[in-house]
Amino acid sequence: MPGPAGAGSRIEWKPCEVDASAECGALSVPVDWGKPDGERFDLQLARRRATGPGTRVGSMVFGPGGPGDSGVDRIVGTGKMGRFSDDLRSRFDIVSFDPRGVGLSNPIRCSQELLDRRPSPVMKSRAEFDATAKYNRDLREDCRKNTENGLIDHVDTLSMVKDLDAIRAALDEKSLTFHGSSYGTLLGELYAEQYPKRVRALVLEAVVDHSLGTREFLSTQAATLQDSFDEFVAWCGRTESCALHGSDVRARWADLLDRAEQGKLSDNGTALTQFDLNVMVMKRLYGPEWTRLGKYLRGLEESNPEATRVAGTSEGRPEPALGANPFEIFCQDWSLPVRGYQGYARELRRVGRIAPDMKYPRALMSVSACLGAPEPDNPQHRLKVRNSRPLLLTNSVHDPASGYNWATHVAEQLGSSAVLHTYEGWGHGTYSTSPCAQEMIDAYLISLKVPTPGASCPAVEPTG
Repeated sequence: MPGPAGAGSRIEWKPCEVDASAECGALSVPVDWGKPDGERFDLQLARRRATGPGTRVGSMVFGPGGPGDSGVDRIVGTGKMGRFSDDLRSRFDIVSFDPRGVGLSNPIRCSQELLDRRPSPVMKSRAEFDATAKYNRDLREDCRKNTENGLIDHVDTLSMVKDLDAIRAALDEKSLTFHGSSYGTLLGELYAEQYPKRVRALVLEAVVDHSLGTREFLSTQAATLQDSFDEFVAWCGRTESCALHGSDVRARWADLLDRAEQGKLSDNGTALTQFDLNVMVMKRLYGPEWTRLGKYLRGLEESNPEATRVAGTSEGRPEPALGANPFEIFCQDWSLPVRGYQGYARELRRVGRIAPDMKYPRALMSVSACLGAPEPDNPQHRLKVRNSRPLLLTNSVHDPASGYNWATHVAEQLGSSAVLHTYEGWGHGTYSTSPCAQEMIDAYLISLKVPTPGASCPAVEPTG
């Protein structure tokens, strides 16, 4: 089955320069799929061939998360293939790619000095709100100037769906075997919606719900992050090895937030804002890394209160210093408007009621970074997948980022087109956390064995 018009037909594979055990290649695709004969760029890919050629099923494409994660980095380098089981590697050529605008695929480039001046998403006045909108306009123009081929206007996930179908065709696969993780699930969802007859097997791990407006987006993100923090607090209460065991964890956390608000909290000499602190904790809930999180919070309590906030600097960088801005991708997929500063302030108060401990979630950055952005090319909508092979959704009950509330809502939208498998534990993702979930996902990808509706895997107590 051919790919979309305008795609290159072949990938020239050769040993990767930095890791000859993997193969690297490029596929020519249009900058604008609406103009297949116009400007082009090379989509960069990497693969590792199946280790058991006699039992090879085909190629499996892994969709990286983010937005802004490199799929090539998932494949290339010593130890990078731990994300995939030996059984999966024996049956499939594992392929991934840098999405358009990311990594080596015509990356979005912006002035690092300007990126380092990104304002806090916790805006406390109309003046800060207006300044953020102006900053966003200035940053977008800077990124436009520094990004080649005009690609900055065409990095939405619907454009990536065309890229993915071109990859499928170039791999000589009649139908797609795909495993998307986190933001990569949006790519899988939209592919199944656009090309339902071209799906062989499609895993959505840590599911993104692309049907939510501003209010629902913020509330679901706040609720799932608060839930993960609650689970950490409960673990500390029952686990003597927790560095905060035997104390009022919420009170100690509230004290850290107060110190952050006063500018009296630092991490390695750099002052942390309340938003910074929330993001630091969220990252440690991904694993989750509860033991490390307890030690981290106790260490912050002993930090130097005299630290000052250090802005980013381009010192020591080659000129011109350019950096990545994945929010350009996000803002072409999402419309998250607020009604001026007062509307934003109302949302901030509401998030604080939903998540009294984690009231400055990273989701606030999504709203802040897209403030004043053009209407997206790929706005939110309810999924409509018809006549596809069954899709497999898999999610942790206590995921701090892609909440179980998102997975159940997407499963509801997909109806009979999908089955939701539940991991009863914690963390962002299931495949690398639960051996039970990994076995179930592998069976689906290899043999098209769909779990029964309502199937689940028991929680595995974290050790990190």
